[in-house]
Amino acid sequence: MKAWRYPIWLLFSALIFSMPIHAEEPPTATTAPYLWPGAPTFDQSISQFREKFNTDNPTLALSEFRAVDSRGDQANLTRAATKINDYLYASTALERGTLKIKSMQITWLPVQGPEQKAAKAKAQEYMAAFIRAFSPTLTAAQSTQKLQKLLTNGKNKPYYAETEGAIRYVVADNGEKGLTFAVEPIKLTLSDSLEENNK
Repeated sequence: MKAWRYPIWLLFSALIFSMPIHAEEPPTATTAPYLWPGAPTFDQSISQFREKFNTDNPTLALSEFRAVDSRGDQANLTRAATKINDYLYASTALERGTLKIKSMQITWLPVQGPEQKAAKAKAQEYMAAFIRAFSPTLTAAQSTQKLQKLLTNGKNKPYYAETEGAIRYVVADNGEKGLTFAVEPIKLTLSDSLEENNK
């Protein structure tokens, strides 16, 4: 197996928490929320996201996302990924047809040795930039602080989620197998909106 293929395989085996085999299956506690029927999308396509992300973060470029074989997925879902470097990948789950984002994910595969500190710092720069991309009112310092809190709360947990407004942040810490950070939209109900206004 070519060296670059193993990390891609690992990315999608570790990244996808539990994909339903049939679209008709009801959601379970282990099914990622963006796979549930009627899961919302962000109001931008992957190409719009990438263009704005690269403009806003010239030192953290994302290459073009390529479709990934997703024959086992729901009919309304498309997956795509891009390699940032040997240890860092971005992936996304898209609404088929519109290519609007259902989940935006970044996965870091830990590296051992003297490169580890720099590789981890670069991964966290991308993760914080993902937070800012979907919460543009946050400063670089605020997004880094939010990321650190999320990573601390999700440490050594295969799935940790925290919501803020209409956004869900997900951390999947698989130890030496890697760490995935995701940003996903959630549906706000009228009661959620009223609760936010009462705070």
